[in-house]
Formats: sequence, structure tokens, C-alpha cells
Amino acid sequence: MVKKIAITGGKGGTGKSTIATALALELAKRYKVLLIDADIDCPNDHLILNIKREKVKDIFQPVPRLNKQKCRKCGNCAKVCREKAIVFVKGEHPVFIPEQCIGCSACMIACPFGAIEKGKKKIGTIYKGKNYNVNFFSAETEIGLEEESPVVNALKQHIKNIEKDYDYILFDTSPGAHCNVISALQGCDLAFSVTEPTPLGQHDLELSLKLLKKLKIPSQIILNKSDVGDKNLIKKIAKSYNSKIISEIPYRKSILKQYSEGKPIKDKAIKQIVRKLKK
Repeated sequence: MVKKIAITGGKGGTGKSTIATALALELAKRYKVLLIDADIDCPNDHLILNIKREKVKDIFQPVPRLNKQKCRKCGNCAKVCREKAIVFVKGEHPVFIPEQCIGCSACMIACPFGAIEKGKKKIGTIYKGKNYNVNFFSAETEIGLEEESPVVNALKQHIKNIEKDYDYILFDTSPGAHCNVISALQGCDLAFSVTEPTPLGQHDLELSLKLLKKLKIPSQIILNKSDVGDKNLIKKIAKSYNSKIISEIPYRKSILKQYSEGKPIKDKAIKQIVRKLKK
């Protein structure tokens, strides 16, 4: 049965992508592995794995279009829009804000006069590739898109029919605790929260663990650059959220060299994580 693992974290720059690609590479030595780069604002796993991406398809989202001849200015559409993407002033036609719209179509259903018609807009693109025996998918959002979770959802939906072909599916999420991170995390069996032993790392790790607890996803902590700060900052948060630090990766020159040369990381700490994963 496929195991879905998220590599996530509250703070950017802690090494999520470095660790996600390294884990994929190590697991692929014995298992069928699919790596999903769900950091749709800045996907870069393909750069680390030296994958030349191939475009799969564009992602489109339904958007409402107002037929003013049918509209009776009742305001029902604005009442049901949870994203506040419709501005309504009594006696005037509603105004749609496409950047806020997530394409739920609630306004079309709520309109009793059939005045809201379905259009579409491009919101992103899906890519695929393969290297080091790791199959890979990613997506990129269109510039200026406000609500990005539909792009992540479309990416996950695209791989739905092939999930059964793999032993492990790794999701490299965006940093933070916002909507597209939540979309990437949903359905995962385990999450590795990557952090560093600094005050910022401590603060953002707590946000990440709080979100994972809310989503009821078991979490474990990977402490990257473990010798550059105060480990007790992270140990304190780990204890309060009943999570374990399963690996401490020091600021090693060999890792820095591999990364600067654009190579996936090969390190004994990654092998230790994989060994614990199989238990």
C-alpha cells in the first residue's frame, strides 16, 4: 500500500527541498517513488534532481460571467460567496473580482435567474519528469493568482489514477500554514516538519506542528543545520506537541558542496531517516 509523506515546515530556507529530494533519491534505490513538488510559487526540486521538465497540461478554473440582461440585481450571488469575490451594492449589478474567485460555482447555483454563466481562466501548469529512478510532478501558479489551493488540488487530482503504482509518494509543500500547504498536506499519512535551531525556526515550527495537529497528521521533526543555534529551542516545542526529532543534520561542508553544485544530497543522516521510516 502506498505511503504518502509530506515534507513541510513553517519557515522558508530551512532545507525542505534539499531533504525532500534526498529522501526521494534514497528511497528510490529500493522502492517505487513519486515526488510531488507542491511548492507552486517556487518549485525547484527539478533543479536539484537535474530534471528537464515536460509540460503536461494547463490548469483552468471555472469563473463566473455576468449576463446583465438576465440579472435582476437581487444580490444572492454575493451572499453565498465565501471568498468575498463578489461586490454587491443594492440597485446595482454585482461586480466580480476574478483574483479572489476559487471557482466553487456557488454563485451560479444561487442565482435564480440564470444570469451567471460559466467561463474559465488559466491558473497554472502541470509538469512531469524523471531522473535517478524518481518519477516527478510539479505545478506552477500563474502570476498574480490570489487563491492558489486550486492549483495544488488540480496537481493532486492529476496523479490520483497512478498513486497505486508507487510505494512512496513524497509531497514537498510550500513553507507556511496557508491554504495551498493545507491542500498539499491533506491525505498524507505522515509529515516531516523541517526546521532549524533558531528563534525564527522555533516560532515557525510551532505554526507547522499546530496545523498538523489540527489536520490529525502524525508529525516528526527533522532538525537541519542542527549545530548553528540552540537545539533546546526545538526540543521544547517538540515536547509540547508530543513530536520527536528523528534526525539532526549538521551544517556539513560536504552537503553545502553538493548543493552548490546542483546535486541531490547524499548523506548518512538521510539514510538514517529512511531506515527509521521502514520500521
